[in-house]
Amino acid sequence: MVRASVDLDRRTLVRALVFHGPWRIAVEDRPDPVPGPGEVLLRVVSTGICGSDIHGFTGENGRRFPGQVMGHETVGRVVATGPEVTGLEPGTLATVHPVLACGSCDACQAGLDYRCPRRRIIGVDPALSSAFAELMAVPAANVVELPETMPAEHGALIEPLAVGHHAAARGGCGPTDRVLVVGGGPIGQACALAARRQGAERVVVSEPHAGRRALLADIGVPSVDPNDDGFTDVVAEVLGGAPTLALDAVGSSSSLRSALSVCAPGERVVLVGMHEPKVSISAYAVSIEERTLTGSYCYTKQDFLDTAAWVATAPPELARLIEDRVSLARAPEAFAALARGENPASKVLVFPGDS
Repeated sequence: MVRASVDLDRRTLVRALVFHGPWRIAVEDRPDPVPGPGEVLLRVVSTGICGSDIHGFTGENGRRFPGQVMGHETVGRVVATGPEVTGLEPGTLATVHPVLACGSCDACQAGLDYRCPRRRIIGVDPALSSAFAELMAVPAANVVELPETMPAEHGALIEPLAVGHHAAARGGCGPTDRVLVVGGGPIGQACALAARRQGAERVVVSEPHAGRRALLADIGVPSVDPNDDGFTDVVAEVLGGAPTLALDAVGSSSSLRSALSVCAPGERVVLVGMHEPKVSISAYAVSIEERTLTGSYCYTKQDFLDTAAWVATAPPELARLIEDRVSLARAPEAFAALARGENPASKVLVFPGDS
């Protein structure tokens, strides 16, 4: 028996942003999803445009497929619940943990569901209902309730903030660390805030984009232009010594080389950015200098829940992490602008319910 605040027997069409191949995306009508057993129907409030969505839009990463609806950084309100779902009332504000895992493999049993060999990700798997649409049907187990005391749109920031939380944790970030974040885009911003939350008081971001440096200043994080003379010395001056932890939030050959060269010998570098599938670095920067290079991908369910709990407290700096808000009708234009390199200082959110 479906519990609903609308009549699901009178199905209509909903608007969704449909990917049709590199540089081709359009708003179209799709049958509205119906929640099956164990599922929840959400009316999407807002969804963030992720860098991986842009790389899918341009065809760079091969992880988006013609005919699919993308979107995984989202917040919405419960419309209806399918059979076997209890405790979620219509109107409840919620975000969605986008990783669907088997629950029984070694990775899942260890709490590392994002490493599940059978994992499916909302917004990536074309068979899954996704978030650049007015409605989406998702497993109830992946729905995370949020309080009405927080700005609803901030729920769409939880997913990218969880990426930063996981990256800082992978680096073993702590109070004694001197942290360099390479790249001040949305993931770099998430890494810097996560490092602070995990106890590091000395954090600096390397970022050439003046608008992003201004944003970082607004949220209390110092930044340095990597193109300035004496960059390495300036970083050490700001931090009170060479970085003991560098978080590469870009993921290019040049950004990773920068992280390795500036980080103190014997210390840690975490690669979380995914700009280039292949990178070229100096092996000696790792071996001879005994730096530890660690990969970071996605987040655990607990990382996501911890981040959601923090966002639920309505930290004032989160408002600065949203630069633009667009309707679904304007979303194709926003995708194209981002793909052309017209990078804003922070996140662009799509509001499917806006005209």
